[in-house]
Amino acid sequence: MKTTFTAGFIGLGLIGGSIARALKKYYPDVQILAHTRSRHTTEYALEHGIIDEICDTVDERYRKCDYIFLCAPVECNASYLRLLKPYLKKGCILTDVGSTKTNIHKKVEELGLEEYFIGGHPMAGSEKTGIENAKALLLENAYYVLTPAAKVTGEMVERYRDLVASLKAIPLILTYEKHDYVTAAISHLPHIIASSLVNLVKDCDYEDGTMKKVAAGGFKDITRIASSSPEMWEQICSANSENILSVLDEYINSLIEIKFSLAEHNTHCIHDLFETSRDYRNSISDSGSGPIPKAYSIYCDMVDEAGGIAALATILATNGISIKNIGIVHNREFEEAVLHVEFYEEIAKIKAAELLRKYRYTIYER
Repeated sequence: MKTTFTAGFIGLGLIGGSIARALKKYYPDVQILAHTRSRHTTEYALEHGIIDEICDTVDERYRKCDYIFLCAPVECNASYLRLLKPYLKKGCILTDVGSTKTNIHKKVEELGLEEYFIGGHPMAGSEKTGIENAKALLLENAYYVLTPAAKVTGEMVERYRDLVASLKAIPLILTYEKHDYVTAAISHLPHIIASSLVNLVKDCDYEDGTMKKVAAGGFKDITRIASSSPEMWEQICSANSENILSVLDEYINSLIEIKFSLAEHNTHCIHDLFETSRDYRNSISDSGSGPIPKAYSIYCDMVDEAGGIAALATILATNGISIKNIGIVHNREFEEAVLHVEFYEEIAKIKAAELLRKYRYTIYER
């Protein structure tokens, strides 16, 4: 594909900013213009070379765009479709980055924009938000789902697929219906389950908080995603409620089967539950990122002595490795190590493990 083109952005948060940074990294001649609700965001992006032009309104300047990325909150993107419609030139690819696709596709159909629209969902993210935390490498090795509208040409789909691949992401072409059903099962329902499980423990806990006290370790790991943004997940569940309800029904039925197996002491069914889930989980590849952000952690054996954690943290800090979280694992029923150290990025985790092994620490990676 050509290396000189123009890309327009509506919104420049973590994902939009990361796409813009990746475009600048791999296509230095690209021209990027952007409109955001916050002038501070576009000024930051212009100052740091992420964009080339600030648009205070959606206007004639978007007519020169070869690609337009809708990166505003999901509930706002539909309103921008109507504003952009007069400025879409022939062959322009209009896309979004939302984690649900049905609503935006329906709006595209209503407005007669199907010849331009290819939905997009980069399955990447971070607990950090905003343009200040955007980085080109956020997309690297992450699945990037494309959901072409019915009237988009094959040439446009291939062009966009090639662009996504050139940003080091892994393009995956699906219908928007399939996308929303898949994400309901592997992302949206797990967030609901994690949150409901945390609330179950909270409601069942003793007055002295015994459950909360011993929950560190495995329980905290499997419910990590319950710490996600309530506002964002309210919107996602509302937008994809039909698919979530469908897989939730299946999950409830499976729980009822498990309940009967336990009540009837059906050891064969209980064994089969753990065996089939273990085998299927072990068959899931570790390559590529899914819709749930990975945790980058190491576990470390160390003697409980004064200054032990400080010494380890100093080793990492003096080598430029930032720690996201660090703490003693008190509940080690399913853990081998004493200390849990979490990082913001995989490269930091790898570097830390190599470094600490040189200092004779015993490191376990997951």
